[in-house]
Amino acid sequence: MAEEKLEARAIQKHLRRSARKVRLVLDSVRGDKVHKALKKLEFTRKGAAPEVAKVIKSAAANIRDKFQEERLDNQDLYIKEIYADEGATLKRIQPRAMGRANQIRKRTCHITVVVAKKEEELV
Repeated sequence: MAEEKLEARAIQKHLRRSARKVRLVLDSVRGDKVHKALKKLEFTRKGAAPEVAKVIKSAAANIRDKFQEERLDNQDLYIKEIYADEGATLKRIQPRAMGRANQIRKRTCHITVVVAKKEEELV
């Protein structure tokens, strides 16, 4: 029988921030251990940092819930994948002079986080 991989994911959909701005935060924590990434996000001065931290905490809780027989702590887990995709764009109109109008694009994104347990390397 195939062995289950010790990994879980969490997805935050329709976050009202552009994916481009969220990716700046995601790049700083990609590949880190979960406890180190959360500490780093606590001191990051970007608006998306609390939202990213919330998704990472959710993914860590999901892996603990999925594999309850394992004793998993944030020091044992690392961020295997983390990325932001573009979501739906809300289109609004801003009136301008002489009957014209400009289009305003209110962008959204989807954040996906996959956490896994770090496997010990045999020497």
